[in-house]
Amino acid sequence: MGRKGLFIDYEYCTGCHTCEVACKQENNYPAGRWGIKVNEIILESFNKVEINYLPFPTELCNLCAARIKGGELPACVKHCQASCMKYGDLTDLVQAMEHKAKTVLFAPK
Repeated sequence: MGRKGLFIDYEYCTGCHTCEVACKQENNYPAGRWGIKVNEIILESFNKVEINYLPFPTELCNLCAARIKGGELPACVKHCQASCMKYGDLTDLVQAMEHKAKTVLFAPK
């Protein structure tokens, strides 16, 4: 069994914040603390506006270790409405990244 990680495909994130809510509820984080935080990036140029949503795991993220131990997915992955998050072996997730443009891989120790 190899090292596990979280793959996020930013191209399809809609900014629904469901991952944030699921994480906060799963971990009982108080207001102002997150295990994952969705950042909104607005780019303006030549009469064009582009809005990107970037879910970003924080230092509090442990990929829901208790859920993983029980055979469940991390709360953010389970509840992601755009299905842009995946949990699995790093080698498999790296292969998925090769075919995508806007992705990130999070793999805490």
